[in-house]
Amino acid sequence: MKKMRRSTVEALVFLALIILVFVLLGSRMGGANMMKTIMNTAHDLLLNTVFYLMGITVLTGALSKLMSEFGVVTLLERVLRPLMKPLYNLPGVAALGAVMTFLSDNPAIIALSKDKKFSSYFKKYQLLSLTNFGTAFGMGFVVIVTMVGYMQVTAALVGLVGAICGSIISTRLMQRSCLKDYPELDSPVAATVEEEIPETVEKQKKDGVFMRFLNALLDGGKNGVELGLQIIPGVLIITTAVIMITFGPGEAGVYNGSSSQGVPILPWLAEKIHWVFEWLFGFQNMELIAFPMTALGAVGAALGLLPTFNAAGILDGNAVAVFTAIGMCWSGYLSTHTAMLDSLGYRKVISKALGAHTIAGLCAGIIAHFLYLLISLI
Repeated sequence: MKKMRRSTVEALVFLALIILVFVLLGSRMGGANMMKTIMNTAHDLLLNTVFYLMGITVLTGALSKLMSEFGVVTLLERVLRPLMKPLYNLPGVAALGAVMTFLSDNPAIIALSKDKKFSSYFKKYQLLSLTNFGTAFGMGFVVIVTMVGYMQVTAALVGLVGAICGSIISTRLMQRSCLKDYPELDSPVAATVEEEIPETVEKQKKDGVFMRFLNALLDGGKNGVELGLQIIPGVLIITTAVIMITFGPGEAGVYNGSSSQGVPILPWLAEKIHWVFEWLFGFQNMELIAFPMTALGAVGAALGLLPTFNAAGILDGNAVAVFTAIGMCWSGYLSTHTAMLDSLGYRKVISKALGAHTIAGLCAGIIAHFLYLLISLI
């Protein structure tokens, strides 16, 4: 009886919230325009963001498989071990994840985590924290180059330092949280990996260099396609929701059902506690809060806001530093964490990963802000 009553209450509360959101958006945008905007935004994200990310997963999946096949993974493990262990409590080979996500995007870390030879260097809790580590560098190269394009070299480098600090915080928090609640994760992945490696893989090692190269290339690319499909729900649903409550109407203040329109609820809420954002991030204009919120779904979409900010005269050095730090740390991590941990079979730790990365992204922005202020004084 209690279970039925609880289920009824949950259903009623859920319906009330859904109706409230749709009424709130529809009353401002118009019901037809709201529905058209939702569909057009999701369609635009699918074509211009998801397929782009899928291309990245295919290429990085192939590249990571090649690196694993020809010993680059082992070499990185030996060279970078002294740095990775004290900072991140990860094997040296994990640095490959940071490099690949920095040069491409977050899905690269998903492809690496699914590689059995790569994951054999980790303990289970370390492998799960790899998603936090890798996503803190997502699209870093693109973000920094874009910021430098606005003649903000120093600010972009300050933001990079903030992102690195955020990556350490996120990875360590995730590891500590996992070990606290699931101590059984303090065991090597290698034991299970060795059992799962089919004999055909060992036979492939005896093939010639060309066949090993070709097999690794095709197998890695095939894994990339599968992983690219897994990230579609998170990107479409989460990013569309963020856009709908962040941006306003189109040109001339008119709603016409185009993509990336909405009701600016987040900036309105941020204005109510503007002193928090002013002190922590140095934001003088609450419109700037749209960048980190959009970066939660896709940092590429967030970068599209920069021309508008720049034209409005609110894109200063401090904003660039904070955007770089938070943009790298929060570059679509909501969808990436969910996809990676789900593919590894550990949905139960998704909330821990998201919580740790949320805190780390905020810390990255705060560190970048105060570090930029310190440099400005010098």
